[in-house]
Amino acid sequence: MTVSLCMIVKNEEHVLARCLDSLKGLVDEIVIVDTGSDDSTKDIARRYTDIIYDFKWIDDFSAARNFAFSKCTCDYIYSADADEYLDEKNQIRFRNLISAIDPAIEIVQMHYYEPKVSSVLNAKSELRPKLYKRLRTFRWTDPVHETVATAPLVFDSDVVITHDPEKPHVSRDFAIFEKAYHKNGSLSDNLYSMYARELYKNASEDELRRGAEIFREVISVDSLDEDLLIKLLCVLAMDARKENNAAALLKYTSRLLAVDEPCSEACYELGQYFYDAGDYREASLWYYNATQQQPALDIHAGTDLAYRALGMTYAHLSEMTDDDESDHYRDLAEEYEKKADEFELPEE
Repeated sequence: MTVSLCMIVKNEEHVLARCLDSLKGLVDEIVIVDTGSDDSTKDIARRYTDIIYDFKWIDDFSAARNFAFSKCTCDYIYSADADEYLDEKNQIRFRNLISAIDPAIEIVQMHYYEPKVSSVLNAKSELRPKLYKRLRTFRWTDPVHETVATAPLVFDSDVVITHDPEKPHVSRDFAIFEKAYHKNGSLSDNLYSMYARELYKNASEDELRRGAEIFREVISVDSLDEDLLIKLLCVLAMDARKENNAAALLKYTSRLLAVDEPCSEACYELGQYFYDAGDYREASLWYYNATQQQPALDIHAGTDLAYRALGMTYAHLSEMTDDDESDHYRDLAEEYEKKADEFELPEE
């Protein structure tokens, strides 16, 4: 099987060679599409391939990737970003995968690993589709009343891709989310979900405010499934808390707590509100509840962030009480600070 490496790049002079050095011996073709670099990115690319195209950037990654895929000619297409690379162990895994791949497989997923603090992942790594069969072959299934299989055949590989960006790209992503929403009047459920996660985990106050304005409009006019609605409400609860809007916070957290399994973010936001108000006993109740729930957007809201907040809350309560009660709160503060320090993201 032959493989095309397919990349879209812009101003990646500091990381592009690392990526290409890790892949150049594993692929049969390298296709690079530049979306407007004004540094040495294209000069670096020319050291590895002469298949380089320019594509005018229109704030649409799908448009750029579709163009790039259209230029590939091999059996499979490996889609890589410049800030990714394969270490030696995973270069071997990649080579073994290609040598033994069943031609019926149409998509191969690989483990996407971020060694530094992740901007959006809730685990150390997650499976993502990275290798695609360029031309699909339709297959019939079932021995009687046969039908064409429409779902792609997906294989989960053991290949681990290291993602090590120079800097986070969340501000760029927020601008694209906002532009797409205002242009089209809506986003796909997948984009709403990703937008909500990035807002909750990474947004500046201005970015959060603009996103919350969009989400208030969305929930007022669109019918969303419960899981997606919960994610948007988490963002709205955070925005209300940061705006010190108690009525809005009560509105959104009430809806979040009325479901069968409340999320940790709803409890965490209430804890933050009462902590900021100086009501440390009430804050400790909600922070603790956050640790007992599952997250909708951010694993940290029910783990190390909640543990750290509990430690701070109990420290305040220790200062406000005397004798055995004070000692009890001090012990709790130390316990939860330790839990926060010891927390590690799950593997996947």
